[in-house]
Amino acid sequence: MSITSPQGFRAAGVVAGLKSTGARDLALVVNDGPRHDSASVFTSNRCKANPILWSQEVVKDGIVRAVVLNSGGANCYTGAEGFQTTHAVAEQVATNLGIGAGDVVVCSTGLIGLANDRQALLDGVDAAYAALSPEAGNDAAEAIMTTDSVSKQAVVEGAGWSVGGMAKGAGMLAPQLATMLVVLTTDAVVPAEDLDTALRAATRVSFDRLDSDGCMSTNDTVTVLASGASGITPSLPDFTEALTRVCTDLAMQLLRDAEGADHEIAITVLNAASEDDAVEVGRSVARSALFKTAVFGKDPNWGRVLASIGTTAAAFDPADLDVAMNGVWVCRNSTPHADPAGVDLGPREVSVTIDLKAGSERATVWTNDLTHAYVHENSAYSS
Repeated sequence: MSITSPQGFRAAGVVAGLKSTGARDLALVVNDGPRHDSASVFTSNRCKANPILWSQEVVKDGIVRAVVLNSGGANCYTGAEGFQTTHAVAEQVATNLGIGAGDVVVCSTGLIGLANDRQALLDGVDAAYAALSPEAGNDAAEAIMTTDSVSKQAVVEGAGWSVGGMAKGAGMLAPQLATMLVVLTTDAVVPAEDLDTALRAATRVSFDRLDSDGCMSTNDTVTVLASGASGITPSLPDFTEALTRVCTDLAMQLLRDAEGADHEIAITVLNAASEDDAVEVGRSVARSALFKTAVFGKDPNWGRVLASIGTTAAAFDPADLDVAMNGVWVCRNSTPHADPAGVDLGPREVSVTIDLKAGSERATVWTNDLTHAYVHENSAYSS
């Protein structure tokens, strides 16, 4: 179950020496074709890392033949030398594969302001090229981990074709995307234009709805590669559905691995005037430190939910809001209803349901609680 489950892909994960732990820290994913269609989405943060600046140009023609990723250093705000390192890594991959550097997406993750050792990266690329295998998807998924406690992988089978994916991320999860690197692969025949449509539809309801802490990273990249090796062309709706399932699976794995979190929280907004309103309300609650600390303390404080709703521009009547926590409607018509003592916040999974009574649209935003462990982890690490 990995990015090499679809036909036409090889991968590798090796030790380049960027991590002090000596763990794998460089991954390579290669599309052997026969097609090389691709699409990507990147962070919307205006402060972007060197690999983003490089890769945004690479993907413009819809052709990507390889993705190289390193953990151990974000290569962000490392000056002209940092960009030259990104370029050199792409050139090294291209030389090994006999392709153009303009068809190589480069991704990095780790500390901002840390200059990656260029020679270590280049040697790592050579080692990864030598280790390429259709069986090495797990190694690649392990190599992109930073503070992740586990690797994240998913596969969905279609009718004679499949979609695979790997992701990393365990904090700074906020739209657009998260502090994450994601590579998706498929052996379906999907032209680049359709890949772009499907990817944007999939990320809109998966990664873009994940809001762990309201902090947006500088290195976020999601790239999908289509080899066409199955020879099967699925309908765009069928492919989009499969891609969305993989992205949602990976997003939930990212949420479960959020640094130091005790609860995963699904905030579902019902009967909104628009989907945008539903997302805005859900995200406002997800970003409330007061609400998130209340969940950590197992306190079903629905007043903090209403206070967060009130900061939005969504359509609703402040005097007519309903809120449920783990299925218990603690607030009806903006007044106390069921006894909050009946809400069990012991389980790791928490649901919050908000009824705006303003329309028929809905959306779910996912977040986690704010814990002592999260503060401790992020007082020493940033990416």
